[in-house]
Amino acid sequence: MNFLRGVMGGQSAGPQPSGADTVQKLCDRVASSTLLEDRRDAVRALKSLSKKYRLEVGSQAMEHLINVLQMDRSDSEIIGYALDTLYNLISNDAEEEEPEENVQKSSSDDLEMQFTEIFIKHQENLTLLLSLLEGFEFHVRWPAVKLLTALLKNLGPQVQQIILVCPLAVSRMMDLLADSREVIRNDGLLLLQQLTKGNAAIQKIVAFENAFERLLDIITEEGMSDGGIVVEDCLLLLLNLMKNNSSNQNFFKEGSYIQRMKPWFEVAEGNSSWSAQKVTNLHLMLQLVRVLVSPVNPPGATSSCQKSAFQCGLLQQLCTILMATGVPADILTETINTVSEVIRGSQVNQDYFASVNAPSNPPRPAIVVLLMSMVNERQPFVLRCAVLYCFQCFLYKNQKGQAEIVATLLPATIDANSISAGQLLCGGLFSPDSLSNWCAAVALAHALQDNSIQKEQLLRVQLATSLGNPPVSLLQQCTNILSQGSKVQTRVGLLMLLSTWMTNCPIAVTHFLHNQTNVPFLTAQISENLGEEEQLVQGLCALLLGICIYYNDNSLENYTKEKLKQLIEKRIGKEIFIEKLAYISKHELYSRAGQKPQPSYSTPEQMLFDHEFTKLVKELEVLITKAVQKSSEDEKKEEEVKKSLEQHDSIVSQYKELIREQDTQLNELKKQVTALTNQNEQSQTTITQQASQIQQLKDQYNLLKIQGKPLDSHHHIHNEAAQINGIQPKADVEEIGRLQEELEELKKQHAILEGQLTEKESIIEKLRTNQTTGSKDTEVCMDNTGDPTTERHKELETLRTLVQTQAAEISQLQSKKQELENQPATMTGAGSGDVDNASALTRITQLENRLSALDDENQKLKGQVKGLTEEKNSLDQQLTSVNSTVVILQTDKSKLQQELMESKKEQDDLLVLLADQDQKIFTLRNKLKELGEPVEDEDDMESGDQDDDDDDEDDLN
Repeated sequence: MNFLRGVMGGQSAGPQPSGADTVQKLCDRVASSTLLEDRRDAVRALKSLSKKYRLEVGSQAMEHLINVLQMDRSDSEIIGYALDTLYNLISNDAEEEEPEENVQKSSSDDLEMQFTEIFIKHQENLTLLLSLLEGFEFHVRWPAVKLLTALLKNLGPQVQQIILVCPLAVSRMMDLLADSREVIRNDGLLLLQQLTKGNAAIQKIVAFENAFERLLDIITEEGMSDGGIVVEDCLLLLLNLMKNNSSNQNFFKEGSYIQRMKPWFEVAEGNSSWSAQKVTNLHLMLQLVRVLVSPVNPPGATSSCQKSAFQCGLLQQLCTILMATGVPADILTETINTVSEVIRGSQVNQDYFASVNAPSNPPRPAIVVLLMSMVNERQPFVLRCAVLYCFQCFLYKNQKGQAEIVATLLPATIDANSISAGQLLCGGLFSPDSLSNWCAAVALAHALQDNSIQKEQLLRVQLATSLGNPPVSLLQQCTNILSQGSKVQTRVGLLMLLSTWMTNCPIAVTHFLHNQTNVPFLTAQISENLGEEEQLVQGLCALLLGICIYYNDNSLENYTKEKLKQLIEKRIGKEIFIEKLAYISKHELYSRAGQKPQPSYSTPEQMLFDHEFTKLVKELEVLITKAVQKSSEDEKKEEEVKKSLEQHDSIVSQYKELIREQDTQLNELKKQVTALTNQNEQSQTTITQQASQIQQLKDQYNLLKIQGKPLDSHHHIHNEAAQINGIQPKADVEEIGRLQEELEELKKQHAILEGQLTEKESIIEKLRTNQTTGSKDTEVCMDNTGDPTTERHKELETLRTLVQTQAAEISQLQSKKQELENQPATMTGAGSGDVDNASALTRITQLENRLSALDDENQKLKGQVKGLTEEKNSLDQQLTSVNSTVVILQTDKSKLQQELMESKKEQDDLLVLLADQDQKIFTLRNKLKELGEPVEDEDDMESGDQDDDDDDEDDLN
């Protein structure tokens, strides 16, 4: 301390040393002192001087301070002083004392940037600083967090790139949110805000480090919308993580975090305690919902979040705020914008919004209440813009809603006792307020967007302009207001409405042209030389006239396409017409309106273009330019081309139909081929079996022929050989079995016939007995009908003949059976086989005839199979070409899989390197413990550090 007093202003009479000299001596002491206490005192003194002598300390002491961070990590006090000193050099929020004459004056911002560049020039410095976050000492962790935040503020992109390559850097910073000391947790939130700005890679890493869960827990613990600045910091960090980051948005939705947002918007009815912090918190919460359902997000992601918002009740909660009383104007405006994007393009959400009623007596639909605000010129401008955006989103891709709005204007549905949306739009359309005119015209145009049915329905709308005068159509009233020369904003809105109305609606074009004053008015407006303010009106008039040409069905003889083009050429000139048409897209507000669907203007006078109308102009400008420049010959050629194309399309459709039919036939033929193939296989099997049977019968026939010849020694030898080998044809056995079955059947029939014969004989005996005693009536009967006894005798004789025939057949069969049974044992009786041989020959002949018929049928089947085989070959060629394409695709797939394997291998190598790094750190820490270095794990906070600056100043004095 004596040294410091001598150096920095003791009572000696000599000249006082300069700030640079003092800093130099302190730096020498930090570098050369062997005692830790001396180095600590010197660093503490540098900390005190770092605010007043910022340039000197930064230029001379930064390297020494970094060495202290490396070498003296065991002493948390000196590490804290060094980090505080570096923070004073790099940060821009340190309160600078009034400069003295000997202090160099320099730009604070330049010094911050220069010192930041010096510090991060060596990546090891930032790695060292990140490693200090692992410690739990308050004097080390808190200054390290503040220093990192300052570095990110000054050179965010460069610091982010270094952090990305540092192992576990983001995880260490995420651990700050779990610190029990609120000051470190809160500053950790500020650090993560700076870290996640504009870097999608870091945003994804932070999100996958469970950031959403931790932040939502903190918001809930702090009281949600009623919380303090910590809730605001959490919401800002959530916005950083999800804005323009579809991956994190999807992760947030899939994690079911949207459901946890519903309690944020539970606002008590008539709550007047709206603090500034609560308004800020709720505003950020609404912005977070809008980030999830923004129209610039991928359509699938937006629709999924909209669905989740409806299912969890978030949309219902937002509509409650929308209809609540006592809500601040800016919160109400942002809520309207949020509801707009939640329902935009979602049919379910749009239907729910249409059913919402305001808590009034009687209840009114929310749409009507909002439109009342839009056409009320006393409402704030931003609120009216928000209502218009909400109405546009309600009608976006909602043909059902468009029909409901247009229906409120039709005569059959008008209710004089209630105010409808259509009445409000018509009232705003003809209001003296130009902004109301513009908003109502744009809203009505959205009710007609891409809906030709409603465009035709709107032609039926009749308006009562004044008492005693007949009603006029809405289309005519719009043109009447145009011709009266109203304000530019009003005319622009009406021209946009008419252009949207008449686009792709020839009936509306015919109604417009039917009024004889409309076309002369448009040509007069376009041909005049007016100021810059009127150029936009001229361009829109040219657009409307071009629509009358392009969508003209030539139903009016005076205003056909050709006559309108001739009128443009004579009165205006084609070049001038196209030049005036181009004024629209050249207007400074045109590109601004085309950027996003929400109308965002600072003043009412700037509201001239609608987002959907800019897209319509892009489509129509090219079509109208071509239509005006084409001559009648070109149109004829184009019509011929169209006709040829239509013919070509019809031919193509015919070929497509033919291909479908052929494809159906081909499938049927394939089925037939399969069936015929199976049938052919079965036929081949049958033929094989029949061939084997024929062969067996031929063998039997040959055997019978041998049996029918005189027995000689040769036959005896063969017979004996057959008897020795036990040969008995299989067909003979089957024949014997069949004959036995027939024999049994004939026996049964014989028994039946014998019974019948016995019965007949008894009847004959009775007739014989009654013959002699018959009465006179019987004799008369006999004379009339013939002798019954004679008929009975004939019947009996027939039966006897039949019985005898069957008995003879049975006898023959029994003898044949006996002969067949004796064939294996004896070969005598050559003459007895002649009958059997004849029957066998007959049977063989029948089988051969059947075989010939089967061969003919088989040849026919083979012919059919041959034809089907040719078709199959052509199909196989087509399949071969498809297979070659598949092989090419499989080759590409193999290449992609190889690249994927290489990427996975690189990732595994990085993981191995990370594991090695962690192992080295663990080994080094163990070595420090073995060398006796103290490792402080306690959380106690030293109380004497608050007066360090005062002590340093005392020492210096």
